[in-house]
Amino acid sequence: MEVEWDFEPAKFLSFRDREVCNRVRKIKREDLCKHPNENFKIRVIDDEGNLFFQFATHLVTGIKRARDEGRQFVVILPAPWPNYRWVAHLINCMGIDCSHVHTFNMDEWADQDGNSAPEDWRGGFRYWMMRDLFTKIDPKLRMPESQIHIPSKENIDDYSKMLEDLGGADVCYGGIGWCGHIAFFESHLGEEFGDDIDAYLDAGARLVELHPITIMQSTVYCDNGRAGDWSFVPPKAYTIGPRELKNSKLVSFWNTGYAGGGFAWQRFITRLAAHGPVTPLVPSSILQVLRSDLHVLGSVADDYDYAVPVRSDPWPWEGAHDWP
Repeated sequence: MEVEWDFEPAKFLSFRDREVCNRVRKIKREDLCKHPNENFKIRVIDDEGNLFFQFATHLVTGIKRARDEGRQFVVILPAPWPNYRWVAHLINCMGIDCSHVHTFNMDEWADQDGNSAPEDWRGGFRYWMMRDLFTKIDPKLRMPESQIHIPSKENIDDYSKMLEDLGGADVCYGGIGWCGHIAFFESHLGEEFGDDIDAYLDAGARLVELHPITIMQSTVYCDNGRAGDWSFVPPKAYTIGPRELKNSKLVSFWNTGYAGGGFAWQRFITRLAAHGPVTPLVPSSILQVLRSDLHVLGSVADDYDYAVPVRSDPWPWEGAHDWP
């Protein structure tokens, strides 16, 4: 007989509505893409390689279209992502002049005193963007260095205005964080805004203290050694805010949170952000009220439950301790 146990989620969690959590975790894969806002489109891509290639072609198509139309292309980019090499490869193969491209990174690490990660620190986002994207683009085609922007201690007070002066982003790319964050605009920051979504959508770039879940999320990535080493994750970060998403012509999020071994860590938070309440306590829930696309890897979209199978066959090591 299955027993239900009602308890309060841990107090450090920002969103703690048990009833909503119980509802969204039961959303089936077949229902995930259904949403009442026709401007919020969700789709599932089963093959991981196909998803990565579609992201690359989506970005390069935007760059080329803007070039063909004789206009600038302003884009907000997440990092790190090794598949940016595909983006550089396509640009080089197609000979696309990127002098019209202005890139703005979503975020960058900071230490306890607000000092930005050094440019040559191997855990830094600037480091990986240069390594995987910008230096891989043919120098004759690459955008000017003055048009490559990373949030930092030096520019954070002007970062939102820099984007606005260019008319906002054509596309803001990203993904849903484990606590629901957008870039590093964390879930606990929502406590400042209560239920005032309009005020929340006006919040711009800033320095933030990272949420504990974000620290843990960062330990599963290759740039942190995939070792669960929380001591290697900085305590703060510079980040864009909800305002940058609101001012973007399109928000395009790509959820690929699969760590192997059946562990798809975005299964729950994707459902909560896409089908829970629109609340500052789940930052990515604002996708529901913006013009946004959410592309979800099949393993993230898959159904899940907490049933523990009962084995009827002997375990392989059963009896292994018995002496002859």
